[in-house]
Amino acid sequence: MQFFRLRHPNIVQLYDTYEEKQYVYLVMELVTGGELFDRIVAKGSYTEKDASHLIRQVLHAVAFMHENGVVHRDLKPENLLYFNQDEDSKIMVSDFGLSKTEDSGVMATACGTPGYVAPEVLQQKPYGKAVDVWSIGVIAYILLCGYTV
Repeated sequence: MQFFRLRHPNIVQLYDTYEEKQYVYLVMELVTGGELFDRIVAKGSYTEKDASHLIRQVLHAVAFMHENGVVHRDLKPENLLYFNQDEDSKIMVSDFGLSKTEDSGVMATACGTPGYVAPEVLQQKPYGKAVDVWSIGVIAYILLCGYTV
């Protein structure tokens, strides 16, 4: 499984899987800091310095994923988790449920969360890794401007 190879400090580690008739259990790294989304709602917005620190971590993780042929396809604040409750905790990419490996063929499936998804996905055109970069741009915008609930 491709996702076992994604060992990076800013990616939630998948340790093992167990399958039963109706269920698949994932044993993953414990992260306790909550979602980036919740902190955005609580803070309102981030300073440029704090936003750039978070985005840098996400970019490093996504670059690593892309180097290993994995496209996440659903990057959003709800899928970015803080490692712990500390204010300066590292951020971690999680939820690879919609991710796909590049070697599994052309990607053209309309998937992801509408507010974060790249135009080519919505237009059901073939796409690649760049869709993750688009989503990171949307996240950066939300960090700086805030999120209206």
